[in-house]
Amino acid sequence: SICPICYSTDTELKETSGLGQIYSFSVTRQADPPHIIAYVTLNEGVTMLTNIVDCDAGTLRIGQRVRVHFVEAEDGCAIPMFSPL
Repeated sequence: SICPICYSTDTELKETSGLGQIYSFSVTRQADPPHIIAYVTLNEGVTMLTNIVDCDAGTLRIGQRVRVHFVEAEDGCAIPMFSPL
């Protein structure tokens, strides 16, 4: 199940294609593998803060196309993360 994590009451679920592009990102290289946090703008226009997974951090670029990849958290929630196409 997808769980809300922002604790706002002003949210809504919206079905999307799961495709988008990287608007901005930051790499923490002290982690192994490096931790990549990013803003991804979905094709539908929504921009979200997320993680980029399953890639080489050195090859990422602004504008790169990505696809959603749901990762299950310990509490069973599905966390949307993205991988390059």
